[in-house]
Amino acid sequence: MRLFKYIASYLLLTSMIIVGCKKETTTDTSFVATATTVTNLSVMFNITQDNTGLVTITPNGTGAVYYDITFGDTTKNPISINAGMNVKHIYPEGNYQVKIVGHDIKGGTATLTQALVVSFIAPKNLVVNVTTSNLNVNVSATAQYATFYKIYYGDSNSIVPIPYAAALTNQVVSHTYAKAGTYIVKVIALSGGIATTQFLDTITVANQINIPVTFEDPNTNYTMSDFGGNLSTLVIDPTNSANHVIKSVKTAGAQTWAGTTIGTGAGFATPIPLTLANTKMTVKVYSPAIGLDIKLKVDNHANPNVGLSVETDVLTTVANQWQTLTFDFSHPAAGTPAFVPSNTYDLASIFFDFNNVGTGSTFYFDNVQMAPPSLRQLGLPITFEDATVDYTMSDFGGNATVLTVDPANASNHVMMSTKTAGAQTWAGTTIGTVNGFSQKVLLTAVATKMTVNVYSPAAGLDIKLKLDNHLTPNVGLSVETDVRTTKVHQWETLTFDFSQPATGTPAWNSANTYDLASIFFDFNNAGSGSVFYWDEVHFLSQINLPLNFNNRDMDPTVNDFGGNTSATIIDPDATHSTGLVMQSIKTAGAQTWAGTNISSLNAAQTANNGFANNIVLGASRKMSLDVYAPAAGLDIKLKLGNVNSNLPTVETDVLTTKSGWQTLSFDFTQPASGTPAWSASNTYNLASVFFDFNVAGSGKTFYWNNLIIQ
Repeated sequence: MRLFKYIASYLLLTSMIIVGCKKETTTDTSFVATATTVTNLSVMFNITQDNTGLVTITPNGTGAVYYDITFGDTTKNPISINAGMNVKHIYPEGNYQVKIVGHDIKGGTATLTQALVVSFIAPKNLVVNVTTSNLNVNVSATAQYATFYKIYYGDSNSIVPIPYAAALTNQVVSHTYAKAGTYIVKVIALSGGIATTQFLDTITVANQINIPVTFEDPNTNYTMSDFGGNLSTLVIDPTNSANHVIKSVKTAGAQTWAGTTIGTGAGFATPIPLTLANTKMTVKVYSPAIGLDIKLKVDNHANPNVGLSVETDVLTTVANQWQTLTFDFSHPAAGTPAFVPSNTYDLASIFFDFNNVGTGSTFYFDNVQMAPPSLRQLGLPITFEDATVDYTMSDFGGNATVLTVDPANASNHVMMSTKTAGAQTWAGTTIGTVNGFSQKVLLTAVATKMTVNVYSPAAGLDIKLKLDNHLTPNVGLSVETDVRTTKVHQWETLTFDFSQPATGTPAWNSANTYDLASIFFDFNNAGSGSVFYWDEVHFLSQINLPLNFNNRDMDPTVNDFGGNTSATIIDPDATHSTGLVMQSIKTAGAQTWAGTNISSLNAAQTANNGFANNIVLGASRKMSLDVYAPAAGLDIKLKLGNVNSNLPTVETDVLTTKSGWQTLSFDFTQPASGTPAWSASNTYNLASVFFDFNVAGSGKTFYWNNLIIQ
């Protein structure tokens, strides 16, 4: 019955809103199931100061649609009022328990009982509790004979009437100031009489200092805490009138350990985010002399000077100029505690001219912050897209190189190298810093190549790539080779084969450590201002399984025989495009047995290098290959062998099933008629593929990729 009452009231209200519209009957009550349950009941009392005992009772709550109010005096029955309304009631002097029952639309209830004091005597023994945190203030009050309290925060005095917050006894009310400053909080305790009692408290609010510290936030408390004879004040930057900094004077006779805690003893609002991955902080310092010891110490504000700190020192290197000092807590001062990641560091102190008695020297400091994460040393492959890698380049001979946006793709980053007018014929760019790569280039007798994408202003220009040792460069431990550009204002991938060194330069040597690379554009010609772009520096490992020609870090070289011609190209099938694939053409007149060895040749071009690892077939003894064939019914042969041509082979055939891309499965338990069977005792490390086997070449074109063991 009660539920029906709530719903009926709701529907009546709805019908009143839509008067004048088309008449409709509403029977859907499903909204009740998702309606809010009554919670968060509260009540506010307001009493007139005229000795009448007239109290206004205003209930509140989330999800309540009406309230029952029991006055707590001799009135027998509760009074019901709708949400958002209040009720007035006259009380004689006394103490009462007012009961509020909130009702939600689902029939649920919540109950609150609140003490009410009605007195015509002025409140006595007013006690107010005021606490501040950053820009926030919390206020509560209690007083004998008080019915309620008016709280004025002191930041709206220009408004008429001055706004206030109402509170009951011991009820905490909160306020956030718009800006830091000093304010007078006023609390007035009211009873039912004319006389009131008030309390005044002057407070200062500001945000607690925190990392990073810039001294530019007007709402932050930049109070410094000096010790040992230091004297610090917030001042204008001596070199920039728009900037604020701290001036610290190490007064004459100040202790050797005199310093300044950055902020108050409460430390920073949040812990300094030092980690094992980033143990560095930076401070801008303006020092009167070179070579002075600046110490930065971080500690725990709740337990200072008990060994939970870490400190480190840096010497100034300029005088009467700003410089950024980097403090690395992974290198603590001798005899002091080490950095411990589990410690909470939320307090910092800085010491100027540490370990020397004060002479009145003046220092300035600013921008106390975490150092940017250290960038990783450059290593192969290089894409210029990793924000954690140091892409500093080292130019020489008149080159000028910067990281920029790809001229053909705005979402890609590349290096732009300008061979400036008059630059040396040998001008170039060391890829990275003089410290070279993070790991050596893994050149071997069968892996001798690197690739670089180059965007050149002209075709036929000599591009040189040189590898060296970063510890002993330019002393004959290098190897270099050259490639000429073939395109103009287009990207192309240049392959540098260090098994073919430039004339008159050292050959590759397995005893050398190659961990430094330099690139030379338009080598052997003086600079004319030509601009080159370059990207994607890769070392090509020996070809291996699984084989996919989109692997930029694997040598895709194959070698043909019997009239086949092969090259990597972009997949021409727009409906299938998988990037790079191998194109093999069985040219007109090619041998019936024409094919392609999936391998590069040795330096002498006399033998296959094969795969980096032996081919170890699974239990099914199968391999698969994606093939694009021009027709169905063509014989595709896959043959496994050894780079030692005298060892046994195994081969098997599959017929294409259609024109287009298909995945062919080669079962080596079914060898081709008259050929050796697969044997576990044999070592297979070379694969060859034959297209349209046993038929003379007629110019058919095949594409293939993804050779894998099943």
